[in-house]
Amino acid sequence: MTRRPSQSLRKLLRLAARPMKSDRGRGGIVVHAYRGYGSASQVYLMGRVFHQPSLGLPLAEGTLARDLADVVRRGVRWGVGGAEVTLRLNGSTLTVTTDRDGYYDAWMPLDEPLPQDRSWHRAELDVRVDDAHTVSGSAEVYVPPPAVDMVVISDIDDTVMYTGVANKLKMFYRLFLEKADRRTAFPGVAPFYQALFAGADGQRRRPMLYVSRGPWSIYEVLEAFFQRNRIPVGPILFLREWGLSLQRPWPRKATDHKARVIEQMLSLYDTLPFVLIGDSGQQDPETYARIVREHPGRIHTIYIRNINQDASRAAAIDRLAEEVGEDGCSLLLASSSVQMAEHAHDQGLISSAGLEAVRRSPDLADTRDGDAA
Repeated sequence: MTRRPSQSLRKLLRLAARPMKSDRGRGGIVVHAYRGYGSASQVYLMGRVFHQPSLGLPLAEGTLARDLADVVRRGVRWGVGGAEVTLRLNGSTLTVTTDRDGYYDAWMPLDEPLPQDRSWHRAELDVRVDDAHTVSGSAEVYVPPPAVDMVVISDIDDTVMYTGVANKLKMFYRLFLEKADRRTAFPGVAPFYQALFAGADGQRRRPMLYVSRGPWSIYEVLEAFFQRNRIPVGPILFLREWGLSLQRPWPRKATDHKARVIEQMLSLYDTLPFVLIGDSGQQDPETYARIVREHPGRIHTIYIRNINQDASRAAAIDRLAEEVGEDGCSLLLASSSVQMAEHAHDQGLISSAGLEAVRRSPDLADTRDGDAA
């Protein structure tokens, strides 16, 4: 059934307004805690403290006017600098202070080991701005099980989804307008990433970490994208602060953003090998090859999705494959998720059932003309 443009726009509007619903129009101080992650000895927590205006008008929930008002409120909210954020998890406590944009991040040592019967844990947060303004919240924290054998780090833009999140309008269009929602992710991505998460025996529950050039302000949109496409939700989406202002209307450069994230994870999960997934359009192959050189023996496999038809680019990536091969790392330039899955199965990274799930993925038979599967 064809979805009318008005229905699609209303759905997009509701998504944009959703972060404002929790305060019921009253405004004030709110805390948005992002998913955290960690190991048996420490966890990393991050989020942002906002001050958002009140609704000001008695508008009923669920109406167009209310959603429009909430979108406006979201656009004018601002970060609260200098707020004290107290984090509590399984008896461990740590207090940190937000930066001038309202962001906080903290490495929290664990005084006691976390329960091993689950991977997701809940941290409690108390935020104190001053004597008159306090707020509480919670954050989900992922710690891999003891049997985990590998970490997967994937780019998002042009690796998992067709349109990079730096172009918000195109991403919104693909997500919510006619027939775009089922064509946002590259065909076969969901079952391939599910297979990587599960491992060869189906029980690994590997950390799935996702990196993007996009700003933290689209965190909710990316969450909706992952849920819509049934892609395993990572313990964290590694986004970045664009630092937009009247004096600086363009995003800050993402210099080495991805490399820094990978190096942090290599340090945190220092006994585990890694799989890195990216695309051929930017500098992913060069960045990953440099990490192989600087951390010999840590990168098991690199998958590069081929998104252009430039023969010289393919030749350059082939040379990088030879280079990292000398360090025992396998690099595959692939035009489809099936090719990646077949290679992963040959390497013992995924199960036969996982490979067949990728091959049977319905979206592989429904790719757009000119798009690689």
